[in-house]
Amino acid sequence: MSGAAIAVAVSGLAGGAFADNLRLLTWGGYAPDNVIEMFEAETGHTVEVTLSNNEEMIAKLRATAGGGFDLAQPSQDRIAGPQAEFGIYKPMDLSRIDASQFISSMLAATKANTTVDDAVYAVPHVWGTSGLVLDTAKAGMVKDYTDLCSDDVAGKVSYRLKRPTLIGFAYALGMDPFAAYGDPVAYENIMNQVETALIECKPNVKTYWGGSDELIGLVRSGEVVAAMAWDTGGWKLNADNPDVTFVAPASGALGWIDTFVLPAKGKADDAAYDWINFVMRPEVSALITEDVGQFTASQGADQFASDTLKAQFQNSFPPEAIDNIKWYPPVPAGLEVIEGGILDRVKAAN
Repeated sequence: MSGAAIAVAVSGLAGGAFADNLRLLTWGGYAPDNVIEMFEAETGHTVEVTLSNNEEMIAKLRATAGGGFDLAQPSQDRIAGPQAEFGIYKPMDLSRIDASQFISSMLAATKANTTVDDAVYAVPHVWGTSGLVLDTAKAGMVKDYTDLCSDDVAGKVSYRLKRPTLIGFAYALGMDPFAAYGDPVAYENIMNQVETALIECKPNVKTYWGGSDELIGLVRSGEVVAAMAWDTGGWKLNADNPDVTFVAPASGALGWIDTFVLPAKGKADDAAYDWINFVMRPEVSALITEDVGQFTASQGADQFASDTLKAQFQNSFPPEAIDNIKWYPPVPAGLEVIEGGILDRVKAAN
């Protein structure tokens, strides 16, 4: 046996008793070919990828009672509810996770949002946020969502009439809507105050954007100088105009996290834990960021990204802004009705 073959064999034995085939249910870009090749060479495991989305992941795992896959990557708000109702995941053995590789605030948030009956069911992987996209030369005074209602940007503002706008304005008004998720009366009271603010802000709004291409066109033309939008949209615009970028609001950007979970009937836990620890290495996570365009919860991975991505990330997210992200928890039943009524009335208001 060659020296290289011996190294692979030893590495595979170190990760578990034997090399396994890892059946991975994930999103496009989260398991690039070059990362798979590196992992297989180092561990001796093989990786079989099935691309999916949140709805399909839950449906596949429900249909098999958690079988057919060894590792899956649903968003963190799709874990506690399905687990409590269908039992499709198994708890994480956190002693097998290298916690030092994770951004601590993201790991803590995911653990808290995916705990069922005192067991943790997920750890974080890829994440993103919505916040402010600004032409800083013309809207540098905008620091938070409610600053979109300032006279300084009147008529040159855009945001969507969707849940993120309601949540963002609530935080900027000094309230905590996520803390009220379990109390419909308290949540409706918060939303009523947001409704008043959004109606008062309506004269400032150029248009309510519906798609990212529409918003990008409005900002590029100069018709809009301040908006609520996704971080990747701001960075895309930044590539064309250095004055335009994504800014984390003072009250906190709103964040989503796609996670790692173990399906209830997975058969290759050793390979699953090895994969998690491998892809969370900062130099490996940077390869995933380059492929998918989103950053991961890997501590220090931005240092290994391209100069452009690294600069955009560090300018938008100093450490205190990351720790201030408001992560979406699971949405309790009934809140959509409250939010829908608010959005309808804002849209109809003169």
